[in-house]
Formats: sequence, C-alpha cells, structure tokens
Amino acid sequence: MKVDAHHHVWDLSVRDQPWITGPELRPLRRDFTLAELEPQAREAGVDRTVLVQTITIPEETPEFLALAAESELVAGVVGWTDLTRPEVADELARLRELPGGEYLKGIRHQVQGEPDPAWLLRPDVRRGLTAVAEAGLVYDLIVVPHQLPACAKAAAALPGLTFVLDHVGKPPIASGDLDPWASDLRELAALPNTVCKLSGMVTEAAPVVWTTDTLRPYADTVLEAFGPDRLMFGSDWPVCTPAATYGQVVRIAEELTAGLDDADREAVFSGTATRVYSI
Repeated sequence: MKVDAHHHVWDLSVRDQPWITGPELRPLRRDFTLAELEPQAREAGVDRTVLVQTITIPEETPEFLALAAESELVAGVVGWTDLTRPEVADELARLRELPGGEYLKGIRHQVQGEPDPAWLLRPDVRRGLTAVAEAGLVYDLIVVPHQLPACAKAAAALPGLTFVLDHVGKPPIASGDLDPWASDLRELAALPNTVCKLSGMVTEAAPVVWTTDTLRPYADTVLEAFGPDRLMFGSDWPVCTPAATYGQVVRIAEELTAGLDDADREAVFSGTATRVYSI
C-alpha cells in the first residue's frame, strides 16, 4: 500500500480560496476534486490518502468528512477548528459524531499566517492542543522556518500530542540556504512526538528551475533528522501543480529516497502515515 499523506480539494462554487492570489498561483484558481485526483493517484500507485484542510472556517471540515465517507481513496481527514475557543473539546466530539466523523485524524491551523511567532505557545492555544491530544488526534504544523523554535517548545510541553510538520517546515529552497532552518528542524526532530511530511518542496523551490539535486539537501536533512519511521510522503496536490504534476511529485520522492532499503522506503510511503493517522 502507498499512502499520500497530504493533499487538498476545493470547489470555488461552494466558497472562495482567498489565499489563491497573484500570477504565480493563477493556475490554482479553479476547482480541484477527488474525481480529478483519483486516476492520477492510481497511476502513481497511491492507494490511500489524507485530505487536509485549506481554510480556517468551520464548514469545511464536515464537508471533508462527508467526502471521506463516500471515497475509496481518502482514508483520513486533517480538519480545522478554532483551538482558542474554550469549547474546543466539545467541538471535536461533535465533529466525531458527524457522518464520516471516524475519518477525522488530526487538526491543523495556518500558523504560518499568524503574526505572533510564538502563537503555538499562547495559553489558549495550548489548552486547545491539549484537547486535540485528549481526543486521540494529531496536530499538523503548517509553519514557516522562523516559527520552528516555537514548534519545538510546544512539542516539548505536550509530550502526549503527536506534532506532524507539513512540507518539511517550508525551507528557503529557492535561495539554496539551509540554516537556520536545518538546525531548528533538528531541534524539533529531537523530540520523539514529532513527525515530518516529505511534501511541498517543489513549491518552495519555485520560481527557480529546480531539479532533484536542488531538493536533495533538504530531503537528506529531514531523513537524517527524523529517520524513515517518522517521515511520510505527501503530494501537496494540487498546490504542487504549478511546479510539478502529481506523478512527477511521486517520482521525485521516490528518487530522493532511492538510497533507503525496502523497509525504510515502506515506512516513508506507507508505514509512518498508516501508524500516525491510524489508517
């Protein structure tokens, strides 16, 4: 079994995706559906996927849970809820009771857009993260490099919660710089309750003309820091599509992990995601 641990869908006739702005993202300003993804996933050998939230509104997560309930491809959903609300535990319980509620595996918030670099350390956020852990869910981290130190502090303060770093922490691949991203990433990876997604790198490499060798230093860094047992493949479809097709993203990940033995590759492409998201 091959698992894609990170992708999105959206329908602009249902609601806008206000983050899709500027000429670079213009190719994303259309609908992207499971019906479009499914044949591409099958061709790439992907059997199961994790559908991840895109915007911070309460209506999206129930819609994604319903999609998962009707899909043979989607095995889990990472949704959104307002972690700062005192009623977050009740809201998580309500989501679990909805149609498809058993597919709720994790929660995510666009921390990358928060002006406070220590947003994850706020008392109200910590209370919400504690509720996520008590619900048996994981927490996906969508952050930019300068927020990695706060991620490490949050993970250290909440050892009972699994933190999943999306898109290898969005390193500055286009500039070719490794530090301080690499050193901060290693501090996060030193904590046993952290996991990383091998995803999103082609997007961070744009607009340069990237190659597998462009991405390799960053992939090697996360492989060394987390190890295959705490690393999982994600396509980040369709956000990846201005830079690479679905099939290309899968092949790139396979090339970047070609030096691993069979057991370690199985972990990256199936085992880690299956364990972390209870697929």
